[in-house]
Amino acid sequence: MNRVVRNVFVLLPLLVTGLLVGSCKNTPQQNVATGDPVEVTVVTLKPQPVSLVVELPGRTAAFRIADVRPQVSGIIQKRLFTEGGEVKAGQLLYQIDPASYQAGFDSAKAALAKAEAQEHSSRLKADRYRVLVRTKAVSDQEQIEMEANWKQAVADVAAAKAALASARINLDYTRVTAPITGRIGKSTVTEGALVTALQSAALATIQQLDPLYVDVNQSSTELLDLKKEITGGQASGGQQVQSEVKVLLEGGAVYRHAGSLEFSDVTVNQSTGTVTLRALVANPDQELLPGMFVRARIVKGQRPEAICVPAAGVSRNSKGQAIVMVVNKQSAVESRLVHIGQNVGVQVLITQGLAAGEQVIVAGLQKIKPGSPVKAVELPATGTDQAVSAPATPAAKTE
Repeated sequence: MNRVVRNVFVLLPLLVTGLLVGSCKNTPQQNVATGDPVEVTVVTLKPQPVSLVVELPGRTAAFRIADVRPQVSGIIQKRLFTEGGEVKAGQLLYQIDPASYQAGFDSAKAALAKAEAQEHSSRLKADRYRVLVRTKAVSDQEQIEMEANWKQAVADVAAAKAALASARINLDYTRVTAPITGRIGKSTVTEGALVTALQSAALATIQQLDPLYVDVNQSSTELLDLKKEITGGQASGGQQVQSEVKVLLEGGAVYRHAGSLEFSDVTVNQSTGTVTLRALVANPDQELLPGMFVRARIVKGQRPEAICVPAAGVSRNSKGQAIVMVVNKQSAVESRLVHIGQNVGVQVLITQGLAAGEQVIVAGLQKIKPGSPVKAVELPATGTDQAVSAPATPAAKTE
């Protein structure tokens, strides 16, 4: 009796194991092994026009900057602007005590009058001596000396006029005016302060904020790649003046005024390997201020017949190379190495490895491997957005 019981306990685990093995015969992996086609969702590739866009970090900079400095020395009598306010070109900002410069101007004016009087007398004498020398009333030497005196008087008048002009300029410089229109910052001096001509410290700084510059840096390698694409006819447009630029603020919002690309620098920064690009953006409400960190979205060109694949269909192999699974003419899975470019919405631009008309698997990747027979079902047009926005399922790794 005990022997019979022991035999039952030995056979029972074997029986359970056999039942479990038999129940696994209908799994999807068994279907793949037996060659039954697995249903997968595919997208048939079609060429489409794609705008080549790049997002680059940068900072804003004032369109014009002018440091206000005194041209003459003196005591500040008045400050005639509001700090942080708008000023117009030519507007009076500071008044320097003009007393000494007014005196210098009056003295130069009197010196000019004296020189003109002397010149008038010398000219009359020179004219008279020209007549007298003909009758031998005066010698030729006396006439030559009188002509020289008159010419000296003419030179004295010219020097006096220059001195008067210089005195007038210095007097005008006591009125410190705005060189440009813009917003003025804080004043570094107050009434009663002594300032000196051409001092290093600015009295104030004016910045023109409308329009505004956005300076960004682009890799020189990317710039060369784009030029090659344009030369090869793969893209059109390129880095042209007036290329549209959209500014993205720090919070991710798109600035409502679009700008234009002004120029690309002609030298490469040796330490960073980048080229500076400068865009011009309208700033009528002065929402942007100099020094702000932004991102510039620049339209670099147009690729008229680009091949794009939903992001869900792209994965990486063990070497980090981008791969996609395609359905070949024998309705079998084929792993394909591809070169990818920029993201185009929820799709990825394929620069090399795929051609129009091929079918790329975007759903059901977990059930297949290279060489497996599959049944391709085209992704419905209405479900494209949902399918391509889903995270990509890792495909089988290939070496």
